[in-house]
Amino acid sequence: MTQKLIGKVALVTGASAGIGKACALALVAEGAKVVLVARRKDRLDELIAQIQASGGQALAVVGDARDEQTALNAVAGGLEKFGKIDILINNAGVGNYKNLVDTSAEDYDEMMDSNVRSTFLFSRHVVPGMIAQKSGTVLMISSMAGIYGFGGEAVYCATKFAQVGFAQALDKELRSHGIKVGLICPGGVKTEFALGKGRTEDSVAQSGMLEPEDVAAATLLACTQSSNSRIIEIQMRTMDEALT
Repeated sequence: MTQKLIGKVALVTGASAGIGKACALALVAEGAKVVLVARRKDRLDELIAQIQASGGQALAVVGDARDEQTALNAVAGGLEKFGKIDILINNAGVGNYKNLVDTSAEDYDEMMDSNVRSTFLFSRHVVPGMIAQKSGTVLMISSMAGIYGFGGEAVYCATKFAQVGFAQALDKELRSHGIKVGLICPGGVKTEFALGKGRTEDSVAQSGMLEPEDVAAATLLACTQSSNSRIIEIQMRTMDEALT
């Protein structure tokens, strides 16, 4: 690695597995210190130990990204331990693949809160520090489901379209403060995402979907742009995608 992120501090939500974990490891490999947020303490502890064993520095914040107090704790902890936050990766999210008539209000609330509310909360509480330091990068891990709709995924698509609109608006709002805002929009990724809610372990394992590390590499690219450039949106699909 080229260590392009030495001196930078990154906050990653949904960091205990999948894309979030891959992003955390990629950021650390480039020299960043990381604040990692997730609900599963055992998974976070394992990841922190792995990072520290490699010589990296990391802070674990256990909590639900849907809760404002979790965002407040993460920002306060990052500032106390590392002094600043330069990069925010809004990765936490859930999916539930159902037709509209099978989708409950509870399903709707869970997806909206996990995917959209968490993005708002962490952005809301990280951005003031970035404005003060006149620099920063805010990235949303959205989806190709935020670019066009898929049958059987209406509410999930709505949450991802919301992230796209949120990012586009923040790009215009925050650029004058030296803050870059961008989107990473992958297609299907081989993670625990939506297992039991439209996906199975076998279907994911046998698929040709992207790997978490593929998405982490795109995220890292957006985090390492020159000071006068920004990546607005990266759309990603697997090479195994059908041609028709």
